[in-house]
Amino acid sequence: MTNTGKLLEKTRWCSSWRKGFLLILVLAAVFFLYSTNKEQMLLNPKQWWHRIISQRQNLASYTAGVTTSAPTSKSTETAFPQTEIVTSSVATDTTRRTTNASVVTQQMGQPKAEPATPVPYKSPGPYVVEYPYEYHFIINEPKKCEQEKPFVVLVVPVAPSNRAHRDVIRSTWGGESPVLDKVVTLFFLLGKHSGDGAAQLQEQLLQESAEHRDLIQSDFLDCYKNLTIKTMVMLEWLDAHCSAAGVPYAMKIDSDMFLNVPNLVSMLLKAPTTNYMTGLVARGAAVLRDPNSKWFIPVELFPQPQYPRYALGLGYVLSIDLPKKLIQASRHVTALYIEDVYLGLCMQHLGIPPTDPPNWGYFQVNPVGYNRCSYSRLIATTTNKDADRVSEWKDFKKPGTYC
Repeated sequence: MTNTGKLLEKTRWCSSWRKGFLLILVLAAVFFLYSTNKEQMLLNPKQWWHRIISQRQNLASYTAGVTTSAPTSKSTETAFPQTEIVTSSVATDTTRRTTNASVVTQQMGQPKAEPATPVPYKSPGPYVVEYPYEYHFIINEPKKCEQEKPFVVLVVPVAPSNRAHRDVIRSTWGGESPVLDKVVTLFFLLGKHSGDGAAQLQEQLLQESAEHRDLIQSDFLDCYKNLTIKTMVMLEWLDAHCSAAGVPYAMKIDSDMFLNVPNLVSMLLKAPTTNYMTGLVARGAAVLRDPNSKWFIPVELFPQPQYPRYALGLGYVLSIDLPKKLIQASRHVTALYIEDVYLGLCMQHLGIPPTDPPNWGYFQVNPVGYNRCSYSRLIATTTNKDADRVSEWKDFKKPGTYC
């Protein structure tokens, strides 16, 4: 055999020896891992299987960009998406509320790494709002219901910058208490201001709150399309801070309204104390399909041609047991951006229709021209934009007969 042939034969032998050695190492490693896992299964098979399943589930959840810790319960309208996303606390739909979550969990004693990049925020669409969702209170009056024990709580949704409306209400019907020997407590409900001057306005709100103790502010973006969020936050607040205090009733009323508080209290003295909502109740209201309408709803979102009964958002009264029930119903009803319609859908889900007031003229959606006689016969009406509401109030409260 030549030297070249001997060298080739030696090379083949060395290569075969190395392959055989590597094969022995691989078999030894497989045998070791099999023996270890078999021993773990024999010691605690349920725990072993649970660990395998947990690892697979956690890997899948991180791949999908969702958190492995389930939220316990609650955004904005999508045409005006918020830049700040917070953790939810009411809903069970985790896909809405984990878009910027960063979670580190422990599995088998080892921390899991955070996702390399957060999943970007995805709007739910222009005609729905992201609710349920957790909103925190920036300014709050958590003890006032407990301290004052009101018969009725008035909640006025108002823009953070609209100090003028708040001052008008404080100096007119909002400052009227007690009425017929019943305490009436007023709150203004605000969201967050955005844009230029937001920090300065927030400081002014803190000063206003310190002066009047009647502001409740939450951290959603305050805009028209988020009125449903504003309404649901109001219900959360009432449930959390007034239900246990024994408050029988609450009323949501817009900031451009006139409210005859004695007539309101007189009506409620004879009203049911459970499952009660009243106001100007709409029946057979058509769903508007014109895309140019302020209240347009597409067929894909709500196929029925008419809405169920609902109380118009200008002002409605509810017994204090309803906030909790409406919050629970909201977990099952897609949140439309039309807030009063949405409450009507939640009431339909509960099987509790809104109740007509004892007098059909108590709630007026079209402005009633001021005179003492007509205002003495109603509970709430919208007002003309150019009306001097303070002067009209002073005239209304002066001594003498109304009619």
